[in-house]
Amino acid sequence: MLDSQMNLEAPDYRSPERYLLWMITRQWRQIAVDTILVTGQMVGLALVPYLLSRTIDDGLGSGNSTTSATLLGWIAALLGVGLLNAWLAIMRHRTMIRVRMGAIFRTVHVVVAHAMRLGAALPRKVTVGEAVTIGTGDAGLIATVLAVMGPGIGAVIAYVVVAALMLSVSPLLAAVVLLCVPLLAALIGPLLRRLHAVEAAYREQQGALAARIGDLVGGLRILNGLGGKAVFAQRYRSGSRALREEGYRVGAVTSWIGALGVGLPTLFLAVLMWLAARMAAQGDVTVGELVAVYGYAAVLVVPVSTLIDVGYDFSRGLVGVRRVVSFLGLDPDTSDRRTTSDAPAASSVLHDPDSGVKLVPGELTALVSARPAESAAVVERLSRFTESTAAWGGVRLDEIALEQVRERIVIADNEADLFAGALRDVVAGRRDPGDEAVARAVEAAMARDIVDALPRGFDSPIDAQGRNLSGGQRQRIRLARALLADPEVLLAVEPTSAVDAHTEAAIADRLRAARAGRTTVVTTSSPLLLDRADTVHFLVDGRVAATGSHHELLAEQSGYRQLVSRGADNENDHAPTRLIKETIR
Repeated sequence: MLDSQMNLEAPDYRSPERYLLWMITRQWRQIAVDTILVTGQMVGLALVPYLLSRTIDDGLGSGNSTTSATLLGWIAALLGVGLLNAWLAIMRHRTMIRVRMGAIFRTVHVVVAHAMRLGAALPRKVTVGEAVTIGTGDAGLIATVLAVMGPGIGAVIAYVVVAALMLSVSPLLAAVVLLCVPLLAALIGPLLRRLHAVEAAYREQQGALAARIGDLVGGLRILNGLGGKAVFAQRYRSGSRALREEGYRVGAVTSWIGALGVGLPTLFLAVLMWLAARMAAQGDVTVGELVAVYGYAAVLVVPVSTLIDVGYDFSRGLVGVRRVVSFLGLDPDTSDRRTTSDAPAASSVLHDPDSGVKLVPGELTALVSARPAESAAVVERLSRFTESTAAWGGVRLDEIALEQVRERIVIADNEADLFAGALRDVVAGRRDPGDEAVARAVEAAMARDIVDALPRGFDSPIDAQGRNLSGGQRQRIRLARALLADPEVLLAVEPTSAVDAHTEAAIADRLRAARAGRTTVVTTSSPLLLDRADTVHFLVDGRVAATGSHHELLAEQSGYRQLVSRGADNENDHAPTRLIKETIR
């Protein structure tokens, strides 16, 4: 099965081990080539001492007429092995880079694709900082696991080859070599388990701190206006110190692993050389064999150190794998049933039984509530962002293919992301509607002044999340984007909460004109918007308490009258306060 977004086969994330196996099977050819190259390189290193011993014993020690020819032959063999090792090292490095980069981008694609499937549920299930850490840092750790598989296998084979060559010199020396790795495992194994624990804690804190700095930067204007920047900065410093202390714990364990990785092979080298020197003094080994033993012991440092590094990288990689698997295990708030129905024909009624709201096709409908969260909840149910029994044309929304719901029903809220890019692209989104259509949407959202104020008009760059725009400007750009999409049903949450009364009145008129004949819902308590609505639903405790026109509800519902009048008072009497809020945003 291929993921429709990334054209990538769906991963097996039932467990960390299965995910790693899935990654390996997708790159097994590159890993196999890497294993062959690194094995050849390490075995080639082990052959150099053997050829050197033959050069000394056969090429220098025979003392007959064939000495020169034999010496030249062994020297040529040494030169050939050296050149081969150099070529293997170059090719192995290239292959290892391919393995690493392939694994990194595969995991990044998987994480991004799942983030897209989570959609609006993503911020409620995982912080932005954690998602970024998983998609970058943890992806690198997983790639390292795949990259060290070849060296790990090559180190074992080279270790066996060195032991066999030692056996041809002395069984005692071969036994010492064979005891090397088990002793290393006994000494370093507990450290690797400790590293796994502290690394997991460090990664969790790192993700949380990344989320905090993202929130701090994103809300810097508001924090400045409220005087809270110093408080949040202090919290970040506190979290940073805690992360630093956790990093020290990771570093302490890592330092011991590194010290043992260098020290233990050196200790074995000293033991082997001491034994070989005694045997040479006693005449049990030749001078050439003594040189070979030294070479074998020196070469043994490479596979032994490699095995230690493999254990270290594998332990860290498992932390990353578990975090990725945990992320991939997150489910959207609404799952797309495979036994789906088609969406109903156009001009079908949307109904939310939980609140009693019914949307008449082609009308501008307003939802009013003393608690904005209640009307926003209705919108989320009608757009299938939360589980509900909402129906469209008599068919439950959760029985309709999700792609069809998203294509025809669009929710526009003030938290929708604005991606970095030219203003034209920010408004157009994934479509290419043409400049005229973009300009009409901008005019309908009363955002033309934004375009005129920017130095390059529609070509002006917009920062991620619109950070170089004010709150009111961002709101109007989001509304323009929603209007340009021109969905069959548009659900707008508080679309004018960050603009002044004059702009709000203009938006109300243009919104009605732009959406003529299309189903549109706004959640608001603004009389300027309510007066343009065809139908107003007054919600009390999340349920429809009254339905009618704005003027009918004003005359018949005292609660509605008090709520809307308070909104009007806020418009007229607290314009300076609203201006301050706009400036802060």
